[in-house]
Amino acid sequence: MTTPKKASKSALQEIDFSPVRELAQNVLSEVSSVIVGYGDILQNLFIALLTNGHVLLEGVPGLGKTVMAKTFANTLGISFNRVQFTPDLLPADITGTKIFDQSEGKFVLMPGPIFANIVLADEINRSAPKTQAALLESMAERQVTIENETRQLEKPFMVIATENPIEMEGTYPLPEAQVDRFLFKLWLDYPEEDDEVEIIRRQVKGDVSPVECITNAEEIINIQQLVNLVYIDDRILKYIKDIIFKTRNHPQIALGAGPRASLTLMKCSKARAAILGRNYVTPDDVRALCIPVLNHRLLLKPEAELEGLDSNTVVKRILEEIPIPI
Repeated sequence: MTTPKKASKSALQEIDFSPVRELAQNVLSEVSSVIVGYGDILQNLFIALLTNGHVLLEGVPGLGKTVMAKTFANTLGISFNRVQFTPDLLPADITGTKIFDQSEGKFVLMPGPIFANIVLADEINRSAPKTQAALLESMAERQVTIENETRQLEKPFMVIATENPIEMEGTYPLPEAQVDRFLFKLWLDYPEEDDEVEIIRRQVKGDVSPVECITNAEEIINIQQLVNLVYIDDRILKYIKDIIFKTRNHPQIALGAGPRASLTLMKCSKARAAILGRNYVTPDDVRALCIPVLNHRLLLKPEAELEGLDSNTVVKRILEEIPIPI
């Protein structure tokens, strides 16, 4: 009798995962023609897309977060909307509302900017919690309810939100429940010296041309389904479990990661394996994604913060303590 584990391995031999790798290479190469550097950030954006996840980008002003999101969407050949979050923004400004159509004599739905494949929530912490919460149903259920009418969102659907870590006066920090809805929290640091020179050089030469459309919504959906078939061994699943459980009893962590983090780490590891040309997950896939998956899901104890520690440092220590499966 064949075990499920062996059956999964056997089935993998008949599945061609090369379209995932080729699409990832083409998309990231095209985006890199506009965005200099940030290769890991772009790869993680693509992983989030393949796993139907959302991304929180954090960085100081002027790093190109908005341009990155727009270029990413244009390369994919899917619709893109940008919402500038401000203190006076209302939930209806995001989801849409119903207005009376005199010609038809009834109320009709006017869709808001949330009805797009990729939605950029720019400076999401600038709006009141009620407006921020308008994204919750969309991010979790891929649907919007407006005056008792529920509408499904387009597929694929992805929210890319940005935050500015400075000028915190007049902002509304995202509640933990909403932060946990984001697959990744990615930090954009200043570019390297050579990258900044290249940015200036491109502007001087005028080498800023529209990106080429590489794919479309239908192909992306097919690739998402293909990624689900990547094989992951039980030893890797146990490794993920050990990492997550360690966050729950670590002496420097007050609140560890929940089961959603385990599922996220598993799905993202499969996506990373696929875009790197493999049909199986390795421990390196898991380790490479631990920080973007966990850094916004952990709450450190006050004494750890007083020591100058942050979530990234603690996650790195956890990875050093847990044996790598072989």
